[in-house]
Amino acid sequence: MASDSKMVNLAEEAKAKLASEGVKAPSYALMSICKSLVAGGVAGGVSRTAVAPLERMKILLQVQNPHNIKYNGTIQGLKYIWRTEGFRGLFKGNGTNCARIVPNSAVKFFSYEQASKGILHLYRQKTGKEDAELTPLLRLGAGACAGIIAMSATYPMDMVRGRITVQTEKSPYQYRGMFHALSTVLREEGPRALYKGWLPSVIGVVPYVGLNFAVYESLKDWLIKSKPFGLAQDSELGVTTRLACGAAAGTIGQTVAYPLDVIRRRMQMVGWNHAASVVAGDGRGKTPLEYTGMVDAFRKTVRYEGFGALYKGLVPNSVKVVPSIALAFVTYEMVKDILGVEIRISD
Repeated sequence: MASDSKMVNLAEEAKAKLASEGVKAPSYALMSICKSLVAGGVAGGVSRTAVAPLERMKILLQVQNPHNIKYNGTIQGLKYIWRTEGFRGLFKGNGTNCARIVPNSAVKFFSYEQASKGILHLYRQKTGKEDAELTPLLRLGAGACAGIIAMSATYPMDMVRGRITVQTEKSPYQYRGMFHALSTVLREEGPRALYKGWLPSVIGVVPYVGLNFAVYESLKDWLIKSKPFGLAQDSELGVTTRLACGAAAGTIGQTVAYPLDVIRRRMQMVGWNHAASVVAGDGRGKTPLEYTGMVDAFRKTVRYEGFGALYKGLVPNSVKVVPSIALAFVTYEMVKDILGVEIRISD
């Protein structure tokens, strides 16, 4: 009995010590992870659905045949889709996009939180300052890690989503949905085809996602500390101010990484039997879509279409990215607050 009492006392002492050190129980930690993933997933689904027509327009402009121009701009292109395909045409590929972006966004936000914590811990150890905070450069590194992990985990879905999105009413319908597209690509082109365009995506995601997180978090910290124009109240920013921070982050990130996004989309079309006709919208003016790699894709695009081709679709993408990134950040933080998640990105 004495030994049992001693064991109980030791267990109570250990429990009290863990609590005093801020160590959470495994069940609590698991619940916190799940809530963080849910918040990220909801943020991705809401932000992408809100701008789905612009996302489709951007991809169509990126890959359209330069010898048979059908979309002359964002407004004209959206009107053409509305006239030929109706309301549903504006959201074509959005279901596949959400199936990709929900897990992508969940993994991205969660990975950023974990990477930030790990980098901050190492930074504090190296500097010997327990109160040290993440610098913009360290946030950029954490964001880059999160972007690479999330993009790589969901890339096959992004690849087939790009192909489904460019299909039109006049195109030969080869893909009926995401799973049909995945199985068709695997059967006809092999498993490596699911990662076509992966390298420019990895290179592009470093400045894009990295800058998104770095600019957003750094702007927030600066506004909270300096309190210009009374924007921060009790160390908190309003929804409008946070949306503005997200918009600035999205604008900077997408402008830097956009040429790589164009090359990624074009490489994703390689090997698809009906790619040329899908891009053109009909059977006229077909040109072979063949690239041996990322550098070759860059070279051929600039040689045959000019440097400006690397920024095709930038206008709808800019209009899309600004509200999309802003909504993603604010929705994520609001859902976290609703679910009671205690982790802050900037911790």
